[in-house]
Amino acid sequence: MDNTLYDYSPITERPPIEWPGGKKLAFYVGLNIEHFHIDKPATSSSSVTAGFVPDPMNHGWRDYGTRVGIWRMMKLFDEVGLRASAITNSEVCTHYPQIIEAAVARNWAWIAHGQTNSIMQANMDEATEVAFLDQLFAHFDAVLPARPKGWLGPALTETFNTPRLLQERGVQYLLDWNADDRPFRLNQPGLIEIPYGIDINDIQVFVGKAVTGSAYEEMVLDHFEVMLAEGGGVMALPVHPFVVGQPYRFKHFANVIRTITSHPDVWVTTTDDIAAHVTPLLPN
Repeated sequence: MDNTLYDYSPITERPPIEWPGGKKLAFYVGLNIEHFHIDKPATSSSSVTAGFVPDPMNHGWRDYGTRVGIWRMMKLFDEVGLRASAITNSEVCTHYPQIIEAAVARNWAWIAHGQTNSIMQANMDEATEVAFLDQLFAHFDAVLPARPKGWLGPALTETFNTPRLLQERGVQYLLDWNADDRPFRLNQPGLIEIPYGIDINDIQVFVGKAVTGSAYEEMVLDHFEVMLAEGGGVMALPVHPFVVGQPYRFKHFANVIRTITSHPDVWVTTTDDIAAHVTPLLPN
């Protein structure tokens, strides 16, 4: 079957986006804030125990992100004046209220990220998905100043019904479909897609390819240099506190953040602000 969610459109047939202040590149950090169930396998640093229940080695590694890593990252973001785009499981609202409180105080943007990264969105029937979405948005509504405008599925998973169901619940943009360097309109009325940068996602780089911190720094800055030279696009940097929040990686992550956010041609922003800026500009 064909993909009917969006149409083919070569980048050569679309003008570069004009960013506020004449900036050449929009940049945001997609900060994944996740909760994992102790009785289910999930993203792991070691395959040796990944299938065990419980799995102290890997579950503890993931918990490091909410206990330590995110606070280290938050201090860096405060230093450079960066507001994160918080890609957040709804169960975070219950399990880590201090994180929610600190992020709200910093006026971060919010992207719904399912209930937990222990439950994937794919293959749900519509009735199940409706109940699932209504429950997770109720959690967000109870603690956030406003309902999240964005969506990233756990592990970027969706059903064919997901875009419509999200739009009906007030979502304005998705991050799941990494098909472009610029935002584009989806065929589901009221929804756009914003680039997420999956190839420089720290899970892909460190866990999937096992590169060093210095190689990560070089890779991300190479990506940045090309996108800045081309202009008119969005550079997303997807990160997880249990990955780049580790001290030996954080050094290189901090170098990347300080370099990009200090560049005069970069609009350091959030997914919410990107969506608000580009939605009126995108062709119907």
